[in-house]
Amino acid sequence: MSRFRLPRPRLLWLVPLLLLAACTAPPDEEDDGAPYPWPDQAPGERWQPPPGVGWQWQLTGRLDLSVNAPVYDVDGFTTTKEQVAALAKAGRKTICYLSTGAWEDFRPDADAFPKALLGRGNGWEGERWLDIRRPAELEPLIAARFDMCRDKGFDAVEPDNMDGYRNATGFPLTAADQLAYNRLIARLAHDRGLAVGLKNDLDQVPELVGDFDFAVNEQCAQYRECDRLTPFVAAGKAVFHVEYELAADRFCDRSRELGLSSLEKRYGLGAWRKAC
Repeated sequence: MSRFRLPRPRLLWLVPLLLLAACTAPPDEEDDGAPYPWPDQAPGERWQPPPGVGWQWQLTGRLDLSVNAPVYDVDGFTTTKEQVAALAKAGRKTICYLSTGAWEDFRPDADAFPKALLGRGNGWEGERWLDIRRPAELEPLIAARFDMCRDKGFDAVEPDNMDGYRNATGFPLTAADQLAYNRLIARLAHDRGLAVGLKNDLDQVPELVGDFDFAVNEQCAQYRECDRLTPFVAAGKAVFHVEYELAADRFCDRSRELGLSSLEKRYGLGAWRKAC
């Protein structure tokens, strides 16, 4: 989640703009469209994205399946099983974006979350922090979402809102609470054969790099924090990174030095991208 709390682009007047962005994204120049040479996976072996692999992150607008990126990170609810299959046929790996630390009133399972689990708003329209100190109630809800990702054919999950303890959630969350919950999330993904990414939560990278298969970060270049993600790269694990307010030419050289998989994106997270 970005540190800048902008409203999610869900208003009707934005829909045509998002569709236009999806249809007019410039052709990607990072590869020639040939399938990425993924190593063979043994039966039951999880996918492990390597440092520096290219990616696309699209959460709004009509999904553009033509982007020349080896990895797609897309919305787990709105992306269909058929779209995931089409990407797999083209040699793409897919990451299932879900919120695991915040409740969203627009999701089809929203009514399944007990009201007592819902805290303060997290800055996004229709979203509230979850009380992660109550894993007995949260585990079956998150497990059902991960089952959906697995059944659609995704290779991995991107669990969002994984740093509630550093925010005003309405609950007295501690770093220990967050570590325990994040490790639960990793276990639930791994139990289903899915790779899992650590979203932001830079303070706990040293403790969690062994539990997660990759990292997803927003704006580490803007805040001069990208070095804190290098434990993932050192462990042979990808760091998928985006910047919204910096032009690519201001961070790409450093991203390449660090081995990050970096993009310039717009806040709406439509199809448009500029890869390093």
